[in-house]
Amino acid sequence: MTAETTGRNGEAVSLEQMLEARDKRAARQQAALTRFALPVVSSGVVMPGPVKDNAQSRIAMAAAREALEALFAARDWPVRLFEPVRGPTGPESIHVIDADALEIKRALAKLEDTHPLGRLWDLDVICPERGIISRRSLGQPPRRCLLCEAEAHACARSRRHSLEELLTAIEKMTGAYSATGP
Repeated sequence: MTAETTGRNGEAVSLEQMLEARDKRAARQQAALTRFALPVVSSGVVMPGPVKDNAQSRIAMAAAREALEALFAARDWPVRLFEPVRGPTGPESIHVIDADALEIKRALAKLEDTHPLGRLWDLDVICPERGIISRRSLGQPPRRCLLCEAEAHACARSRRHSLEELLTAIEKMTGAYSATGP
């Protein structure tokens, strides 16, 4: 396995870059909410470490887009806007969906829990009236760690797993997905 395929190569990003990307994402979300007054689905990739844009994050985001488009089509939910963004802080996108925000969140949580790469996705739903719809507000458990059954936030806060372990798990997940396809 070469450094190019391990996901360890790429441009390391700074905290300032991550904060700037978060602010720009929030501005795009708010602009979409204002323009359409419909739920916004914000999609990103969980990529620990300083390198956010790499082969693995691109594979995960492409799979997320494919799964989201299939879900929206299957539910007959009109997509009013699709806006992808790619940069050193990792791939992301927003969709504006003409459907009930709670129904969207339920469906996205199921995707995150059942798709082979779903654990690598960060799929948020922002409702024009309620703001961000959380798993907890739907009575669903929090996301699980990539490596164990503990809550993801607890493992991340305690740094229970090394960056090397996490990146290796992500490489295996994306490699297996790429080898077998959707």
